[in-house]
Formats: sequence, C-alpha cells, structure tokens
Amino acid sequence: MKIMEATSVARKAASGRYRWTICALIFFATTINYMDRQMLGLLAPLLQKDIGWNQIQYAQTVMVFTVTYAVGLATFGRIADRFSTKVVYGGAMAMWSLAAMLHAVAATVPGFAAVRGFLGFSEAANFPVAIRTTATWFPKKERALATGLWNMGATIGGIVAPAFVPIAAVMWGWRATFVVAGATGFVWLAVWLLVYRPPAEHPSVSAGELAYINADQDEGVEQSVSWLSVLKYRETWAFIFGKLLTDPVWWFYLFWLPKWLNESRHIDISNLGLPLIVIYAMASGGSVAGGWLSSRLMKRSSKPNVARKVAMGICAVCVLPIATLSHFQSLWYAVFAVGLAAAAHQGWSANLVTTVGDVFPRRLVGTVIGIGGVAGMVGSFFYSGVIGETLQRTGQYWALFAVGASAYLVALGVIHLLMPRMTPVKLRGQHTTSA
Repeated sequence: MKIMEATSVARKAASGRYRWTICALIFFATTINYMDRQMLGLLAPLLQKDIGWNQIQYAQTVMVFTVTYAVGLATFGRIADRFSTKVVYGGAMAMWSLAAMLHAVAATVPGFAAVRGFLGFSEAANFPVAIRTTATWFPKKERALATGLWNMGATIGGIVAPAFVPIAAVMWGWRATFVVAGATGFVWLAVWLLVYRPPAEHPSVSAGELAYINADQDEGVEQSVSWLSVLKYRETWAFIFGKLLTDPVWWFYLFWLPKWLNESRHIDISNLGLPLIVIYAMASGGSVAGGWLSSRLMKRSSKPNVARKVAMGICAVCVLPIATLSHFQSLWYAVFAVGLAAAAHQGWSANLVTTVGDVFPRRLVGTVIGIGGVAGMVGSFFYSGVIGETLQRTGQYWALFAVGASAYLVALGVIHLLMPRMTPVKLRGQHTTSA
C-alpha cells in the first residue's frame, strides 16, 4: 500500500516542477556571489599598483574576508532558521552587492580591507540560506542533486569572472568593473522579490508537487534549540570537521590559483583566463556529477548513509593527483589535475551539506550549516597564514597541494567515526544521537 501511495505521489509531482525554478534562482545567486569574491584574485596585479599592497598585505586582506565571512555564517545560519527566507536572502543580496560596488571608492589598503570585510560578512548568507531553502523545497532523495546544481554557481562564477573581469578592467578600469558586478546582484534581487513564496503559499506549486516535496519531511517537536544544544550532537561535529578540514582547500584554489599559475607556470594576467576557465568548468561538472551520483545511489538504496559516503569517497580519491604537481612542469597537466580536484571538491561539498538536511529537521538546517561554515572559515583563516608563511619562506606550492590531496580522505574518516549510520537526530526528550 505504501509503495502504491509513493508511486502516486511521484506521478503527481511530474505535473509540477516549480521547485526547479527556485533551484535556478539559488544557482544565479551563488554565481553572483562567487564572481564578486573571485574578483580580488583576478585584479590583484592592478590593485597592487593602485592600492600599493605587498604579498603580506594581500594575505591579510584575504584573512579579513575569512574572519568576517565566519561571523556572517554564524549570524545568517541562525537567522535563516528564524526569519523569512525571502527577506533574509533578499536582504543579504542587497548587502553584498552594495559591498561589491563600494570597492570602487576604496583608495587605501585599510579601506580596501574594510570593504572586503563587509563583502565577506554579507556573502556568508548565501550558503546557509540556500541549504535551508533546498531543504524546504526538495524531498531528501532530490536534495543532493538540487544542491549540486545550484552549487555549480560557485564554479560558473569562477568561469564568468576570468572571462569578464580582465576585459572589463582593461576597457573601463577596475573600479567600474566592481560597480558593474555589484549592480548584477540588484537585478537578481528584483526577480527574487517578485517570484519567491514558500511552497505551501506559492500559486505555481500544484497540490501534487507540494505533496511530493513534503513526502518524506519529518519535523519533530517545534521546541527552541540553542547553538549550545546543537553542539551536543555528534552529527553536528561530523559536519564541523568535514568543513574544517576541506573548506581551506577550496579557498586556497579561489584566492591563490592565479598567483600560483603566474609564479610557477609563468602565466601573466592577460593569459590567465583560459586555464582558470578550464579549471572552473571542470569544477562545475563535478558539482552536478557529485549530486547526481548521490541521488542515483539514494534512489537505489534509500539509504543516505550509503549514498552520501560512497559519493564523498569517490570525490576524495579524485583529489589525490594534485599531490604530484611538483613532478610535472606541463601547464595543462597542472590545469587538469587542479580542475579534477576542484570538481571533486564541489561534488564533495554538495554531498557534505546535504547530510545536514538528511539528519536534522529543516528548522535546524541553517543553524548547523552556519556552525559548520564558521569551522570551515576558521580553518581557512589559519591555513591562509600557513600559505603566506610557506610561500614567504620557500616560494614552493607543493606542500600546500599535498595537504589538499589528503584532507578529504581524513575528513571522510572522521565523519564516519562520528556519524556511522546517519540516522535522523531525535530532538524529543533528552538530546540523543544515533549510535
């Protein structure tokens, strides 16, 4: 009987697919988000001349961004669970678009660091609110795929930025380039305010699609749960360590790849576009592939534990070739090895964040995502210091790539130890977790 009911719900859902429109909106928001933040690395040579920073000041500016991003994750992660998604996401987009535009008026190193800090704080809203929205609009069996699709915006932003930013900077100057990029966010904001409603209130969501969205939702007690209480769950710590160990690798790619290509492969700013586009195009495919694989495994086994961890294990293995970069001087070997690692990270990330929706009620998803995000930024902050010291002392990147190669297998081992079965967290009564 249950099988017949599930089949009926799935058939009814076919008549309504508005949830994918919401996924598309999150995708475009994520694209804008990553395009705005990647502009720093792409414009670094021009900014070094006009602003007058050195390598240490560049690293410190990156660290300011990571600190404020961590604060933003903690703030917006909690807000996402308490207030309207429409208002929180829209307000955050307005803030980070304004911050992007304010780069145009920065004239000193401290001034530039200040606007980067504002950008970091406001951009941090994207991930927890996007995950919260995905948990609201998608059943568990589609969440990894949906997350992989909108998370692809991170890599599309990485493709668009090197294709657009150098040309725009040459034509209009870097200040105007920041203004144009920031204005794009306000276009998205107008569409978001017109389109978004919760699923139950949206006129474009059919009864069949709403039933499909809510088919496997398991909302327990509506009690208030504090951050301290959330930290008592091993599932929270599994996500924290997953982010702490692997987020720094992605931020290393994001802010240091242009410099690495310039210093180790002697690629000047006018020729950076194609290698970076290839790397982020591969990463884009990895985001979708990781989510697709997990969703396929989920449909076959109906076990999130198997689906997510198998997909994450494959991604962890695909990162390993970057440990060999120092043995090959070929530019395109380096590009494809890093592209594969970036693709694997995106597939890993899509599955890692999906585990939160698998084990926690929707009303806690934003909070847990925010806490884990803070851990990721703490790791990124300290790793930025390590990167700066390593390059200052040795000028070599091989050790940094070796750390990145091993981080995912270590993280997966820790996640499995803390969350061996991935059963839903029970909030009733005492704070108990799965064994």
